[in-house]
Amino acid sequence: MKAFRWLVIALVVSGCTDRGLISAPESTPPTPEASLIGDLLGATGLLQCSNLPYASATQTIGSAGGTIRVGPHTLTVPAGALSSPVAITGALVTGRGVNAVQFEPEGLRFQRSASLTMSYANCNLLGRLLPKQIAYVGDALNVLSYLLSIDNLFAQQVTGRVDHFSNYAVAW
Repeated sequence: MKAFRWLVIALVVSGCTDRGLISAPESTPPTPEASLIGDLLGATGLLQCSNLPYASATQTIGSAGGTIRVGPHTLTVPAGALSSPVAITGALVTGRGVNAVQFEPEGLRFQRSASLTMSYANCNLLGRLLPKQIAYVGDALNVLSYLLSIDNLFAQQVTGRVDHFSNYAVAW
């Protein structure tokens, strides 16, 4: 936390003053600890998180809609999104340092958009301050596209509009 505070102070001082007016000798602020801010410069754009314990759930959802909870994440299917009952399975993708969930049957399309709410309460501090969105990802967790998403910073959750099934992860 102290390293992060020094970084913020150094950025404010260097951005708001003329270096010629600073009389104190210049020193390099300590490097931020990776455990505090995570790997924000990673190429994937996925938010770095501590690993969640494995969880999975299966529920049959029909034309009346329904909700399935997988660990701290929730998929809500509205009435009219499915024309017939479908057994939906959700499983957390674990051991990869991101919050990701996989839904099956893969490729299932909704007639009305479902909503996926994903928690990021177990993610790095600085990443929690950045605007989040849900990413549609491949099996290797490469970002394929981003969902229309709303970030609730206070609840530490992001909700995205899902039109079909595949893999999804919290991104920044």
